[in-house]
Amino acid sequence: MPKSNSRLPFGRGSGTVTVIEEPVLRSYTRKAKIVFWITWAAVALLAATVLASRWHPIVALFAGGLIALVPAFLAAAVVAAWPVIRAIWWWLPELLLVAGVITGWMELADHTTLWPRLIITAAIVGVPAAIGPVRRGIYALAWCQVSRHRIRACCSEFIITNRTGSLPFILGARPTPAGERLWIWLRPGLALADIHDRLDKIAAACWATAVIADQANPSNSALIRIDIKRRDPLTGRIGSPLTALAGGIIPARKTAGPAVQAGLDLPDIEPADVTVGKPASARPAASVSRQRPQWPDKPSRNSADAEDDINDWI
Repeated sequence: MPKSNSRLPFGRGSGTVTVIEEPVLRSYTRKAKIVFWITWAAVALLAATVLASRWHPIVALFAGGLIALVPAFLAAAVVAAWPVIRAIWWWLPELLLVAGVITGWMELADHTTLWPRLIITAAIVGVPAAIGPVRRGIYALAWCQVSRHRIRACCSEFIITNRTGSLPFILGARPTPAGERLWIWLRPGLALADIHDRLDKIAAACWATAVIADQANPSNSALIRIDIKRRDPLTGRIGSPLTALAGGIIPARKTAGPAVQAGLDLPDIEPADVTVGKPASARPAASVSRQRPQWPDKPSRNSADAEDDINDWI
C-alpha cells in the first residue's frame, strides 16, 4: 500500500512512504483468492451434506453455498490483511502505550483541572524513574522494543531471500542479564544458516557487542532464538549469603610487609675476624663401609649320612 507523492509546505516531496511492499501485497491478494474458493467449496459441500437429510438435495446445495460465503470471506480477509496484521503486531507495544496515554489524559481531563493533571502526570513519570529497579526494568523493556525493530530492519535490508520478499515473523522479546532474547519464526526461503552468515551485520545493526542465533525447538527448525549481547553480566559485583555467616564482618586483606634485604648487616664483626676455609664437600665420605652379611657355611655331609636320611623317609 504505497503512498503517493505529496506537496510539502516548503516544496514538493519526492519520496514515497511504503507500508507494505507491492510484491508482498500482490502475493497475499492471490493467496486470499485461492483461500476464498477453497474454503467456500469445502464449507458448501459440508453444509449441503448436513442439510440434505432435511431438505431436497438441490435446495440443500444452494443453501450450503450461501452459508459458505461467510467463512470463506472471513478466511480470505484474514489472508489478505495478514501483512497489515503483521505490521500492527510489530508496533503493538507502541500503539498500546500511545492509546493508554491518550485515554488516561482524557479521563484526567474529564475529572480534574489542568494543574492536578500535570502533577499526576509528573508523579506517574517521576516516581518510576526515581526507583532503581523499576527504572532498570523499564529501560530493559525499552531495549527489547528497539531490538525487535532493529531485527525487522535487518530482515528487510539483507536477510530476505524468498521471491515475494516476505519478512520473518518476530514473535516476542524479553530482557536477559546480558541483553535481549528474541524468538523469530522463519518464512519459506530462510534457514538458520542464513542468519549465522550475517551475525556480524546483525550485531552492528542492533548496536550490540555480539549476537548468537540458535534453534529454539529441537523438532522445528523454523523457530529460532536470537540472543543479543550488550554487556558482560559477570563483571559486576553480586551479594553473597556467605557474608551473613560471618556476622556481616569481612576480614580485611593482609597487606604485604616491608621488603627484607637479602644482604647481612653485621657492624660488630670486623673483616679480619672472618676466616675463609675450605668448603665442605657436598657428599661426605662414609666412615664405615657397608658389608654384605655372610651366611654360615653349611656343614658337609657325606654320602653315608645322605643314605641314612633317605632310609628314614622310605
